[in-house]
Amino acid sequence: MTYSGEVTVGGPADVHELKDLMITKVAVGPMNNNAYLLRCRATDEQLLIDAANDAHTLLGTIGDDGIASVVTTHRHGDHWQALAEVVAATGARTYAGRYDAEGIPVPTDVPVGDGDTIRVGDVELTARHLVGHTAGSIVLVYDDPHGHPHVFTGDCLFPGGVGNTFEDPEAFASLIHDVETKVFDALPDETWVYPGHGGDTSLGAERPHLPEWHARGW
Repeated sequence: MTYSGEVTVGGPADVHELKDLMITKVAVGPMNNNAYLLRCRATDEQLLIDAANDAHTLLGTIGDDGIASVVTTHRHGDHWQALAEVVAATGARTYAGRYDAEGIPVPTDVPVGDGDTIRVGDVELTARHLVGHTAGSIVLVYDDPHGHPHVFTGDCLFPGGVGNTFEDPEAFASLIHDVETKVFDALPDETWVYPGHGGDTSLGAERPHLPEWHARGW
């Protein structure tokens, strides 16, 4: 089956099979949050991005092999509702952006800064710190050596625009600056974007619209 990234709460997961990494996307909770399970194909180690909600569904997706780590993209409550239960069940290490960790009620084992790396088996992810949606939001970049990059953007970038900056012009200016310089300027059009809610996109699909995002201010 071809991966589409289209998932619904209560529906099946969608699996993106890369040469070194399997990415399983599932939608959970009343805010239609996406959670992503990454599995290194060489070692079978697993990492979860955003234990957002519905621990039963997430633990069923994780399966008997468990997870080594769970990354929370930012401090907003809809992205960590199941974190305590998932960590209790798996013993996973917790990662979160250094400046958002205090707002997450499960202790962060590894505070993450801009440019830090997080490993899942033999696969390396690079964190980028983007300020605006929250003070400590992080996105994770997987630069696939066999293809194009993949970026997990939390609530910083979606199809059609950057994340919510709550009508704060300074926060919007910060977020769009960071998204442009650390994501669009650093990665090619082929980069696949996995957001915290809704369907996937690519940088190439979104790049032509950057001027209109600037103009509208959100």
